[in-house]
Amino acid sequence: MKTVVLGGYGNFGARICRALANCPDIDLIVAGRNADSAKAFAAELGCGAQSMRLDCSSSDFVSSLRSIGAELVIHTAGPFQNQGFDVAIAVAAAGANYIDLADGRRFVCDFKQATDAAFLECGKLAITGASTVPALSSAVIDFLSRDWTRIDTIEFCIAPAQSAPRGVATMAAVLNYCGAPIQVWQDGQWKTQYGWEDTARIDFARLHSRLGALCDIPDLELFPAHYQGVRTVIFRAALEVGLTQRALSMMATLRRKGIIQHPERLAKFLNASAHAFDFLGSALGGMVVRVAGADKNSIAIHKAWHIAADNDHGPEIPCMAAIILARKIAKKELSQVGAHTSIGWLDLSEFQPEFEKWGMVTDVVGEEDAYGT
Repeated sequence: MKTVVLGGYGNFGARICRALANCPDIDLIVAGRNADSAKAFAAELGCGAQSMRLDCSSSDFVSSLRSIGAELVIHTAGPFQNQGFDVAIAVAAAGANYIDLADGRRFVCDFKQATDAAFLECGKLAITGASTVPALSSAVIDFLSRDWTRIDTIEFCIAPAQSAPRGVATMAAVLNYCGAPIQVWQDGQWKTQYGWEDTARIDFARLHSRLGALCDIPDLELFPAHYQGVRTVIFRAALEVGLTQRALSMMATLRRKGIIQHPERLAKFLNASAHAFDFLGSALGGMVVRVAGADKNSIAIHKAWHIAADNDHGPEIPCMAAIILARKIAKKELSQVGAHTSIGWLDLSEFQPEFEKWGMVTDVVGEEDAYGT
């Protein structure tokens, strides 16, 4: 299967390319706007990987995909917060399947309505949000709540390692909603809160506790609709260095007061300067998903799933869903067509080999309180 990875030499694209380069069912093409970077990285990969200059905003994007016989396009070129659906529509016009790593709330939540007709017409499959959220997060929730009669609360948090590689696009995505109003489902109703505020102390199985703050992700909107009856859905991120966590919270306050208008414009500077604090952190990151509800006997239950990723391997996690889905499409294991979010497409067990590959450790524990102290 001819597989084109847009942004294939970037922070996440490169990881996906490394995972797919040795797949016997895939002919890999590293693509992006910089032909030299694409060529150099394809040569580094070996395994017959090819490269090409490909600008998804150019008028010849569709014809370029057709000319190389693209059968799957994996879109990693974020940030997705302010992107439209032109790339996905173009991929459908080229007659190829599509996967993206989008984490932008409006992008993922509106994706099906905007692109479903195009992919149904060409008889191809499109999956958006094939990343930590909502692909892995929904797989964890389904695992924890199997056979339950009710889910009341879903609270989860990502805790990146301070020294883990990060991209400018990721930083821009975070800053895009810093201090911006966010609609959050709490106590059975929508409430307005603000990005990087609503802080809480988060406990982890194998990491020190951290201060987490509210972040805007598709799950905040998708989960209340998907998990019928859930009363609260909260997602936070917890940086390892408290100073940087509080700096973002301060920036959120400044934006909310109108002192800073576009914090995302500081992404390149802040991404570069963040490394100055690496000596205060470590290479250990992780994630926790906490679910509360009622088990099959209608008895109240709280369960949590933790993952710890050492040696700066945390950024591999956002790439896993796309890698797994690409392999499944290449093996013709997925026959569905049309556009979909990534909720429910993968079982947690399908991630396990990827966790083991990178030495990641998971824990499942019962808990009395949603967040401990």
